[in-house]
Amino acid sequence: MQQSVFEHMQQMGHEQVVFCHDPHSGLNAIIAIHNTTLGPALGGTRLWNYGSHNDAIIDALRLSRGMTYKAAISGLNLGGGKAVIVADPSQKSEALWRRYGKFVDSLNGKYITAEDVNTSARDMEYIALETQHVTGVPEYMGGSGDPSPFTAYGVFVGMKASAKKVWGNDSLSGKKVVVQGVGHVGQYLVGHLIEEGAKVYITDINEAKLKETVEKFRTVEVIEGSKLFDMDMDVYAPCALGATLNTESINKMKCPIVAGAANNQLADENVHGPMLIEKGIIYAPDFLINAGGLINVAAELDGYNRERVMGNVNKIYDRTLDIFQLSETDKIHTQAAAIKIAEKRLADIANVKARL
Repeated sequence: MQQSVFEHMQQMGHEQVVFCHDPHSGLNAIIAIHNTTLGPALGGTRLWNYGSHNDAIIDALRLSRGMTYKAAISGLNLGGGKAVIVADPSQKSEALWRRYGKFVDSLNGKYITAEDVNTSARDMEYIALETQHVTGVPEYMGGSGDPSPFTAYGVFVGMKASAKKVWGNDSLSGKKVVVQGVGHVGQYLVGHLIEEGAKVYITDINEAKLKETVEKFRTVEVIEGSKLFDMDMDVYAPCALGATLNTESINKMKCPIVAGAANNQLADENVHGPMLIEKGIIYAPDFLINAGGLINVAAELDGYNRERVMGNVNKIYDRTLDIFQLSETDKIHTQAAAIKIAEKRLADIANVKARL
């Protein structure tokens, strides 16, 4: 029997879920607010042609929970939220974004939106016409623009920390890295890896993105997605949608490191986190190493400073090593170790606030 929305909310600890509909613009959106202990919930808006409304709800709930942990472990004074719009990307319009902006504004700052899959700084510009509760707007509007370079750089330094743990040296030169998904973040990550001297393989369901990446980085090699987990590789970098780390894929995997930008990479963190440990695979928790984009857009709220942002993104390297150490000390998988640190900060600050 399928669980109700309330049952899912209670299970994951959500505060609020808002359903938004506008027949004129075709807007069907879900805004999920997970936790606002540390501050307003900041998280991107994803536009995706979901198979069902239930799929969209589950995605919004899982993504918003990840944003809570992402903000907490990154030391940001922000809560976790996420929104999804159920639509084909070709349906984007000024009217849709402005109507959506009205819904965001109705939450009075409890939720702040930003870019995500299939959304852009231009879309945020439309939203900003209706609400001030939006980040990642174009630079000419005083924003920070596309957060993808910062997300990719955070993943890159997290990957280097993983290499340090596995090989005692954080160089990725000569290592075989498979990047699954070469959208904005994936392409920036490929650039860092090529510059480092890695041997990069790419795969994507979007043929145009593959062609674009090959033309941009001549040394990359395209592989078929169906053959991905049959490859011998040093690093698997999932940078598309989530749940690629499942029982079937993990059983096939031939690599010592998983470090990528995708959210919710573990299909079931309680099953597949320990399974990776059993196979001797180091997993860099997604919400830890892909936090660069959040760190970047969050900086807009206090007066944007790129140098400060890069300093904070670089801290992902040491945090990743700390997580690996806690995982070994407490004999828990790395995702559980990262969640433990995030939840401790949430509990500590909740306790502080309760005593005021």
